[in-house]
Amino acid sequence: MAVKTEKELSEGNRATWLKALSAMQLKNYGYTIQLTQALLKQEPSFLTARQVARKAAIAKSSGKKGLMSGMSTASFSLMKVQGMVKKDPLAAIDAIEKVLESEPYNQQANLLLRDAASAAEMIETATFALETIVEGNPRDPKMLHELAAHYTQIGEADKAVDVYNRIVAINPADLIAVKGSKDASARASMQKGGWERQDATYRDLIRDKEAAVSMEQQSRVVRSDEMIDQQLAEYGKRYEENPESIDVGRKIAELYEQKGDFDNAITWFTYTAGLTNNSDAALVRKAKDLQIKQYDKSIAEFEVFIAANPDSDETKPYIEQLTEIKRQRAEYSLDEARSRVERNPTDLNFRFELGALLVETGNYKDAIQELQKARSNPSVRPRAISLLGKCFVERGMLDLAARTLEEAVAELTGMDATKKEIVYNLGLIYEKMGDKDRYLANMKQIYEIDYGYSDVADRVESSYTPS
Repeated sequence: MAVKTEKELSEGNRATWLKALSAMQLKNYGYTIQLTQALLKQEPSFLTARQVARKAAIAKSSGKKGLMSGMSTASFSLMKVQGMVKKDPLAAIDAIEKVLESEPYNQQANLLLRDAASAAEMIETATFALETIVEGNPRDPKMLHELAAHYTQIGEADKAVDVYNRIVAINPADLIAVKGSKDASARASMQKGGWERQDATYRDLIRDKEAAVSMEQQSRVVRSDEMIDQQLAEYGKRYEENPESIDVGRKIAELYEQKGDFDNAITWFTYTAGLTNNSDAALVRKAKDLQIKQYDKSIAEFEVFIAANPDSDETKPYIEQLTEIKRQRAEYSLDEARSRVERNPTDLNFRFELGALLVETGNYKDAIQELQKARSNPSVRPRAISLLGKCFVERGMLDLAARTLEEAVAELTGMDATKKEIVYNLGLIYEKMGDKDRYLANMKQIYEIDYGYSDVADRVESSYTPS
């Protein structure tokens, strides 16, 4: 039975509905329930009315949950309803609503509502019944499992993932929930990819005559979206045959990444990493790095819009959203960098990444320790020293900053981009220290090589102009 909307109500029923909404707005919860229940007798598939009735009942009872699962005064009347569920599900639903009027979170009543609604083919109402139980007791693992299984059954894989993740947060040792989350994530990804069309199987999508083309496409570095989709369909079939295959999961993740579908790529890299119990550091890191890329993509989109509409009234909320996304990105990046260092305390590259992020977020004090360790790694030493100098400058330790950057300059031979940056910053430090000769000497080193670097030309040429 399809859900009915307000527009589909008769004129009389719409008038009753408007009265119910008005009563709800005035917090006249008893009258709201009376009106919505009268309406539901005539329009049992008008789910919105049922939802309003439940909100009114919860508000009327002040959200009391004491009779959710035990034997209440309503339990005896519900026993009579059980026999009606299959014979006359609509009558059963009407009787159950009487119980839920005073006990909206009653678990037994809501489970019977789920059964009766399912018998009447009112799937949305059945879903609402389970959601109400979980709302009343959000840490009940049994009912959370019921809800997750229901979402899976009706094809709401994304919602199933969320519920399974809630269970794991409550009990990390719940292996059924852990596996359920992985399976639901994969299912959600396939649904987004269009692999679960009801009118087609994987054999419909992948024909034997296309096998030769498929092999050629797998070897290409650059694929069109159409080619990628064909490969995804093929690997989707392989996943169905062997969902525990790490190679298949990795390939699907890589294809989504190449397509630019970061949501699905992250899902599959995370899923595949889980197959290795997160022992494959490359897979774990890939998922995290793509999350950063996703933030960067959103930031770029917001910046383009704001730049194109600088004076628009619509721009202000976008600026606020952009600020929040940047904050989330910095927080996420920092948390990941710290986690990597904790897992790999001897990896100096991770130390450098953490130090650089700490500098970026203005935490110069904590950055110093990480960068001092990182500069022992030859591959990042010049950059680590340069950032270390910045930390000392920001903390007002100009003598330490000068000595640090002087050390870096002495080690670097050719005047590449890194050395230019260090020489320039060292010159600025000399300027702050009042050492004009050494300040200009540094600026002239760059001027002689790269006239257009930053504001070096202005600084050098102005020193020759009589004051």
